[in-house]
Amino acid sequence: MRVRILTSAHNDLVDGYWFYERQGEGLGDYFADTLYAEIESLALYAGIHPRRFDFFRALSRRFPYSIYYEIEQTDEGREARVYGVLDNRRDPSWIYNHLQESKGVK
Repeated sequence: MRVRILTSAHNDLVDGYWFYERQGEGLGDYFADTLYAEIESLALYAGIHPRRFDFFRALSRRFPYSIYYEIEQTDEGREARVYGVLDNRRDPSWIYNHLQESKGVK
């Protein structure tokens, strides 16, 4: 299965990178490497995660973040589309609204 990181999720990853980089030099790189590896694992494991806010939600093993994605059929086959990579410590209503905006629903 293909995995596509949408612009909204990429922006979330950049925000997370800078948050952790401010905590300690090199920690942002570790965050990015970890989350990108977990996103890449969706090529094998997409669809096994529980649903939350109408998206599949994969929990990061190292950071308090979740990867929110959907599985969609394209001309090339099935694709896991990552809509958000969000801090679990955020207000749930903020997460829901952010994901709806990422999907283009208001």
